[in-house]
Amino acid sequence: MTEKKTEREESFESLSFKEASQELEGIIRELETNQLELEDSLRAYEQGIKLVKTLKSRLSDAEQKVQTLLGEIEPEVNEGIDEQLS
Repeated sequence: MTEKKTEREESFESLSFKEASQELEGIIRELETNQLELEDSLRAYEQGIKLVKTLKSRLSDAEQKVQTLLGEIEPEVNEGIDEQLS
């Protein structure tokens, strides 16, 4: 792999979710060509795994935020329904 890829690896956390997804797709395409040397394939695979972990973590964080937000509005929604039924 080139030195540029190593710099990208260090900055995965600073990528947006979309950018990280696109980076992962690029790594997958690169691996699927079967044109890389073994060492480069291993480095690309490692980067892909790191990206997957980063993306999973971000999805988990987003899910928790959504659950928190739903928990904040759920009592309001339930109160409104209770009032309408009374």
